Amino acid sequence: MTDAAASLNFFFQESDLDEKRTEALVSDTLSDMEDGELYLEATSSESFSFDDGRLKGASYDSSQGFGLRAVIGESTGFAHSNELSEDAIRRAGETVRAVKTGNAGIMAPAPVRTNKQLYTDANPLMGIEFGRKIKLLEEIDAYTRAKDPRVAQVSASLLGSWQAVEIIRADGHRVRDIRPLVRLNVQVVMRDGDRQEMGYEGSGGRQAYDFLFDEAHWQAQADEAIRQAAVNMESVDAPAGEMTVVLGPGWPGVLLHEAIGHGLEGDFNRKKTSAFAGLLGERVAAPGVTVVDDGTLSDLRGSLTVDDEGTPTERTVLIEDGILKGYMQDRLNARLMGMQATGNGRRQSFAHSPMPRMTNTFMLAGDKDPAEILASVDDGLYAVNFGGGQVDITSGKFVFSCTEAYRVRGGKIMEPVKGATLIGNGPDVLTRVSMIGNDLKLDNGVGTCGKGGQSVPAGVGQPTLRIDGLTVGGTAG
Repeated sequence: MTDAAASLNFFFQESDLDEKRTEALVSDTLSDMEDGELYLEATSSESFSFDDGRLKGASYDSSQGFGLRAVIGESTGFAHSNELSEDAIRRAGETVRAVKTGNAGIMAPAPVRTNKQLYTDANPLMGIEFGRKIKLLEEIDAYTRAKDPRVAQVSASLLGSWQAVEIIRADGHRVRDIRPLVRLNVQVVMRDGDRQEMGYEGSGGRQAYDFLFDEAHWQAQADEAIRQAAVNMESVDAPAGEMTVVLGPGWPGVLLHEAIGHGLEGDFNRKKTSAFAGLLGERVAAPGVTVVDDGTLSDLRGSLTVDDEGTPTERTVLIEDGILKGYMQDRLNARLMGMQATGNGRRQSFAHSPMPRMTNTFMLAGDKDPAEILASVDDGLYAVNFGGGQVDITSGKFVFSCTEAYRVRGGKIMEPVKGATLIGNGPDVLTRVSMIGNDLKLDNGVGTCGKGGQSVPAGVGQPTLRIDGLTVGGTAG
């Protein structure tokens, strides 16, 4: 079933909505506004969790509803309902029109159209039978426990969702998208005497389940979780102080996502609450640092064929060779700033209004061999994996916890350390990048980004980086 057929089948054949009357309702409600849309959504999702050698949970959820938005200037009227009916849309229209208190607005042009399809429209929930999904988790549990006698606990989970959206504007412009999303998580607790440590590896994307069920794939994922736990079993207390830090490729890009990514979103810059506000065209990073947001990469977790306002996603250059080139924009902030929307208008669900958000945000590769970067460090830290962190968007200050890190001495990777935290300021960190590896890697499809109470899937990435003079918080006395 194509995306258009699936969307039409649900919204206008399996609900009480009539296609033409719905278009007329949207037109009547928004005709004298500056922007806005009716956002229709239907989502089905499932999850399975396996823990302590048995199935701990299995759930299935489905939801449907709409969000109706009217925009004039900086003001937004928004109403939503899980009732897909003309009466509900009409009542919502009366609510959102309260935003109109002055002269009639001029409707902003509709987004351009795209014929691209970045991911399958297959429903992952339907492709593999229930029993096979449980069996996968059982196999992961048995395989992981057999690999190392120190493995005391295995937690594995499988998640999948299928989302159909349709966006209708006052001028009749309509956009449809079908969005699959899957994820597999493996977490290991290793115990030896009184000591226990954890390892984790996840993977996913906008695909059907098939690749997660490939034996080589899930075994490699389990092996990685075991490896991390084994490394952490040998770790010693981390040092503290200012030192050279080398960030590994891939998932460590989450630090850049949080420390600078949100600061490059349009709303914070329009309101001048970002550390990057007013700096377009100026140097904000070391030479060689180029950061992009790219929602057009096939099958990736953070990718979208169109954003939640109907704008096709694109590859947006944010920083080029250290110079600030642009921001990530939704339609409202782009219009108010006199810029173009970049396909970054995203919302968690029909119950949320869109805002500028990242898709897949990463730093491009440089020309240094990763081994050369490590060899250049006389005494420092090599941070390979991260856990949680905290960031202040206005100042750019951050604190991130390392879940896998090593001391570096004389250019060689030495003992693993535990309890290391990286402390700094996002814009400042960009100026301290002194070497950029040629090994750009994107994360494995596990990122979730939070902003304004909304969570959306996102991707991160980077090559190996050397950062000079970064503050490390440690646990060593």
